[in-house]
Amino acid sequence: MLYETNSRNVKPGQIFVAIKGHTVDGHDFIEDAIKNGAIKIIAEKEINCNVPVEVVPSTEEYLKHVLKEKYADEISKLKIIGITGTNGKTTTAFLTYQLLNSLKENCAYIGTIGIKYQDEELETDNTTPNILELYTILLNLLKKNCQTVVMEISSHALSFERIYGLKLNIVAFTNLTEDHLDYHKTMENYLNTKLKIIDYLLPNGELIVNGDDEVSQKFIDKFHKGIRLGFNASYDYYIKNTNITPSQTNIEFVYKNENFKVTTNLTSKFNVYNYITSLAIIHSLGYDITSIIKETHKLHAPKGRCETHKVNNGYAVIDYAHTPDAVEKVINTYNELKTNHIITIVGCGGDRDPIKRPIMGKIATELSDFVIFTSDNPRTEDPNKIMNDILKGVTSNNYEVELDRRAAIKKGIEMLEPEDILLILGKGHEDYQIIGHTKIHLDDAEEVENWKAEHEKN
Repeated sequence: MLYETNSRNVKPGQIFVAIKGHTVDGHDFIEDAIKNGAIKIIAEKEINCNVPVEVVPSTEEYLKHVLKEKYADEISKLKIIGITGTNGKTTTAFLTYQLLNSLKENCAYIGTIGIKYQDEELETDNTTPNILELYTILLNLLKKNCQTVVMEISSHALSFERIYGLKLNIVAFTNLTEDHLDYHKTMENYLNTKLKIIDYLLPNGELIVNGDDEVSQKFIDKFHKGIRLGFNASYDYYIKNTNITPSQTNIEFVYKNENFKVTTNLTSKFNVYNYITSLAIIHSLGYDITSIIKETHKLHAPKGRCETHKVNNGYAVIDYAHTPDAVEKVINTYNELKTNHIITIVGCGGDRDPIKRPIMGKIATELSDFVIFTSDNPRTEDPNKIMNDILKGVTSNNYEVELDRRAAIKKGIEMLEPEDILLILGKGHEDYQIIGHTKIHLDDAEEVENWKAEHEKN
């Protein structure tokens, strides 16, 4: 890659683009970039230095356009699948990635749980990396003989044009529920941002939507065609019947009047949607349904997505659910499967959408037998203020507050009676907690396993 925006990463011969960000201004690090070997500077103002400087109105706009001009044609050799929606992006993308590799297609995954290709795994800061990082990743994947990339595409990525210049072969829409309203302000704005993904879909590409979501028609209207899936006999993929147990799910579905049956080791109704969306994506790439079903037994959910641990004669389930809709769906799912009590541990992130806090408090206490409210990632906000917001929605007394997340998990495990289910929600795959501006190590699954190692003898 010829361009770099981080002065520390500049290598001899590169061009440094000084981006003025929200907290850091790249113009302050131009000398560092030159020391590291930058041969040219792109800036928004005149700079006195010993290498050529090109002044442009917006370095951010310059970078987007130059990346598209120089690299988009090369990247178009990849088949790119973009998955958007509030919930289900990670699981759907991860299932698609696993299935395509099982079908011997060299497929990479880019999303919330990192970048995965063959035996390589890298972490990312965002669900969808920034545009320079994304272009660099895609060019590197091409060099490594990657054929297909399945990407989660967030509303922030669409808003900030992180995928500018890319062309998508397939777009899948999972659902739209309340989230990120601290940024989007209204659900209408949030939807309109999501709809921008259609602008990147090739005219001969495929659009796959969860027809059971009420806004799915908006995507089809914008693209003028689309494949629907859901629990409706008129849809292209009609989910006819499901049988969900704590260890597996049996699905019966219909495609073009042909009945198919498949068993997955995923649990919950929303994972039925995720799996059928993944199957529809792969079928659209030209693989027959029977071949996809044959590979399904190899699937496993991504870390922190309904990740189940047997502990203290019950079950602890780690899940990333952090929106009202996701929390409601997870608790309802396990209410259908429970033989005893549901205990839920949940909190809300700081410096994020406060509107959802009382809603989540209400949902958790109404649907669970008992709730332990705790901290998620408080960030720079007072955990007590966050908790007060959550408790505004609570009208029952089946809860307690334990702001220390480690202590809350320990308390939840020790409350378990035989066959109880403990839902530990909000952080999923994350192995950290952000307090102030500091990341400390905290992994919900690790806390469960640590308790087991200390208290249970094999």
